[in-house]
Amino acid sequence: MEDRVLRLDNQAHIKQAGLHQRLILITIFLSLVLGLSACLGDANQSSMAMQSEHQSLEGGDSERGQQLLYDYGCGSCHTIPGVPGANTYVGPPLNEWSQRHYIAGSLPNTPENLITWIQNPQQIEPGTAMPILGVNEQEARHMSAYLYSLGN
Repeated sequence: MEDRVLRLDNQAHIKQAGLHQRLILITIFLSLVLGLSACLGDANQSSMAMQSEHQSLEGGDSERGQQLLYDYGCGSCHTIPGVPGANTYVGPPLNEWSQRHYIAGSLPNTPENLITWIQNPQQIEPGTAMPILGVNEQEARHMSAYLYSLGN
């Protein structure tokens, strides 16, 4: 009889230890989930700050920029949402531009860098397929304002 009581007591300890281990694992899992969600929240805030910087592109008129992208024939090489006929893939698609981190693969995506790229892509990446179109600074600013409005 004493053997049976010891076995039952031992089984109860094993069950209790298993429950304790599960609680520890659940606690670790929840800590990881909360930690990751905090990191994602910080990244989201940083991305939103970057987007608001782009949206307030000083001196840029996105409606004028949309028209200029059409007038300069940018849609001959790029897919650009909202620009009639701009649905080709010779160059990269320009959709969700505000979400991009780099211009031409290495230049940080900032309004001033995009304005410079639009005006003189060869200066930034000699030999690039993107031609110099004779876009002046104000036109490039308008075009940038439109592109940064994509993906907000």
